[in-house]
Amino acid sequence: MKPRITLITLGVDDLERSLRFYRDGLGLPTEGIIGQEFAHGQVVFFELEGGTKLALWARKDLAHDAGIAQQPPSASEFALASNVVSQAEVDAVMAQASAAGAVVVKPAGKTFYGGYAGYFQDPDGHIWEIAYNPQMLPS
Repeated sequence: MKPRITLITLGVDDLERSLRFYRDGLGLPTEGIIGQEFAHGQVVFFELEGGTKLALWARKDLAHDAGIAQQPPSASEFALASNVVSQAEVDAVMAQASAAGAVVVKPAGKTFYGGYAGYFQDPDGHIWEIAYNPQMLPS
């Protein structure tokens, strides 16, 4: 396997609500919900930098497609992170997410590694870290 991730899919409880959060609240570009003509096929894709895509898919449909039973969600299983170029940008993104309906679970502050970061949860409880790390600046 080559070390790359091209698609990140999040299972969500309410596709319309999550679409509004990511598109309208965070400003991520999308064509909206597609695949409505297929059973278990409704999905939303967002274009991210570097060619990676973020997908939203109903939890029940994701479980169906994977051939597993739907499990209770757990916010502590993983976190998505976005590294930004300044502490001010961390604060701006955290404020944008909060205004869009995110729950700020850890306000932005200094980190042990010399950076600055905060965490929020989207409407389905997925954890996002917004971080300024001087050793890992985005290109």
